[in-house]
Amino acid sequence: QLQLVESGGGLVQPGGSLRLSCAASGFTLGYYAIGWFRQAPGKEREGVSCISSGGSSTNYADSVKGRFAISRDNAKNMVYLQMNSLKPEDTAVYFCAARSISRCGSTWDVWGKGTLVTVSS
Repeated sequence: QLQLVESGGGLVQPGGSLRLSCAASGFTLGYYAIGWFRQAPGKEREGVSCISSGGSSTNYADSVKGRFAISRDNAKNMVYLQMNSLKPEDTAVYFCAARSISRCGSTWDVWGKGTLVTVSS
C-alpha cells in the first residue's frame, strides 16, 4: 500500500523554525516528484513547494520564497521542508503528496494525512 506520513509539526513562536519530514512506504520515493501543501483554517489548500524526483528542480509559493527550503534524500525515502522565519500566517496543516512523474505538476497520486504547524506567541 502506498503511503506518505508527515511529521515534525508543532507549536513555534514567530521567527522560529521547524523541519517537516515526509516518509514514504510501499513505494520508492526516488521515482516521484513530491509536493508540500498546506491548508489553513477556513481556507483552501495551497501549494507550498515542490521538488522533482532527482532533486534538481524545485519551486516555491511566493509567500514562502526565501524562508522555506525543500530537499530530499532518496536513499532514505524521505523529503523535507525546512521552514525558517515562520509567521503566524504560516499556521496550517501541512501535507506532502507524490506524483508518479519526475517533474512537478498539478496532479497528485498519493497524499499524506498532514501535520499541524502552529505559529503563535
